[in-house]
Order: sequence, then structure tokens, then C-alpha cells
Amino acid sequence: MIVVRALWGSTHPGPTLVVTTLALALGVASGLAPWRVLVLAVAVFAGQVSVGISNDALDVRRDRTVSRTDKPIARGDISERTAWGVAFTALGIALLLSALLGVGMLAAHALALASAWAYNAGLKATGASILPFLVSFGLLPSLATLSAVPPSLAPSWATFAGAALGAAVHLTNVLPDLDDDQRTGVRGLPHRLGSRLSTVLAVAAVFVGAVAVLLGPANGNITAVPTASWLLFAAAVAVAVVTLLQAFRRAPSRTLFRLVMLAALLLAAQLVASGAALVSS
Repeated sequence: MIVVRALWGSTHPGPTLVVTTLALALGVASGLAPWRVLVLAVAVFAGQVSVGISNDALDVRRDRTVSRTDKPIARGDISERTAWGVAFTALGIALLLSALLGVGMLAAHALALASAWAYNAGLKATGASILPFLVSFGLLPSLATLSAVPPSLAPSWATFAGAALGAAVHLTNVLPDLDDDQRTGVRGLPHRLGSRLSTVLAVAAVFVGAVAVLLGPANGNITAVPTASWLLFAAAVAVAVVTLLQAFRRAPSRTLFRLVMLAALLLAAQLVASGAALVSS
């Protein structure tokens, strides 16, 4: 049980569950058959497990340097060999399940995972650190639509909203670790921008993504937007405002990232509330 608990802690459980929930919601919004929604969700979950564990396995020496006691691999709860074994196994499962949903889904998911692994492998320490998040989150809606019959790419507004959300996730996720990262040579885009500017841009990205999800399904016609979508849009904007206030009142913390994750779930609910928007737009 200790090993299982340590492995789960290394997956970055919060983001893994949120991204899996987003995939589930996108599958529902795409009108997928129930079995396809399930396979999509499990494939995305396995992919996120591989991304999370590989990130901690690659960072183990850096985490030990800055005494990250919250990292199971750095603490020695599990070996690096075990972690890598699970990461590659999860990656294989993710790709195998994706193949069951079609060649297009397999290709898109492989690209999204390659982008995420590239971030782990070194892009995180460069000014281009945001690119993997733009790519991987931008592709997330298409993972659902490419799992449909017939398959298709997601509409441009959905891709744009996904990329905007990815930008917000990246800009807030690393804020509490800026000092530790600087000590170990990691200097990504948020490190160069600073915590306050990063948060302002993240909040702007959440707002832009919320507008895209609000108006995209209605083809820009405000009068065609359902009441439920308006309410969820207002909730997402409120969360963005709270995020901004938190950033200016307190030192950077995990709270900012958690608020962005909450906004992501609200956007997913907003999309579902609009009906089968991804396949009808």
C-alpha cells in the first residue's frame, strides 16, 4: 500500500483528476457513445499518470536539492526504476486505448503526450515553457471529437479555449516554486515574467477561454446562449477575479492554481450545458 500511495502521489493527483474530468465532459458534449466516453476518460487518465510520474522521476535530483518532502520519489518512498516502469506502462495503456477510438485520436493523443513529456524533459526551463501547455490543452477538445463516429477535429473556438486554459494552468502552477526552481536552474516563462504578471495573464486567459466557450457553441449569437451557460460563465469569471485578488493580497500559493483548476471545471460544465456543442458547431 505504501508503494501504491507513493505512486499515486507522484501522478500529481489534482491536475490528473481535473484533466480526466475535462475529457469526460468533452466526451459527453461530443455525443459519444457511453463506452467511448469511458475509454476516452481512461486513456486520458493513463496519459496524465505517465506525465505526472515522469515529471517527478526526471526532477528527483532537483527535488532533493531543495528538500521537497512532498515528492514521494525524492523522499525515497519508491525507486526511480519503479517510477519509470509505471510511467512507461501508463503511457503504453494510454496509446493502446486511444487506438481503440481511432487513428486520429491516437495521433492527437500521442502528440499531446509527446508535448507534455517534452516539457518534463527540459522545455520547462526555457522561455518556451508555455508551448507544451498550449499544444496539449489545445488538443484536448479534439481528443473527444476524434473519438466520435465519424471523427473530426474540434471547432476552432474549442481549441482556442483549451489553449487559453493551458496557458492559465502553466502560469499559476509554478508560482509557489519560483525560488526553488531558480536555485536548480529552472527558468521558464513564469519565472521571467514574475508572479504578479503571470497571474494577471492567467486570469486574462481564463476570461478569454470562458468567452470562447460561451459564444462558440452559439456561433457568436448572444441571444442563443442558454441561461445555464450564462450562470456558469459568471461563476468562471468570478473565480478569475478571486484569483487576481488573491495574487495581489498574498504571496504566491497553490490556491491560485486550485482556483484555475476550478475555473477549468466550470468551463467544462458550461460546455456540457450548451448541449452537444462540439459536434454541432
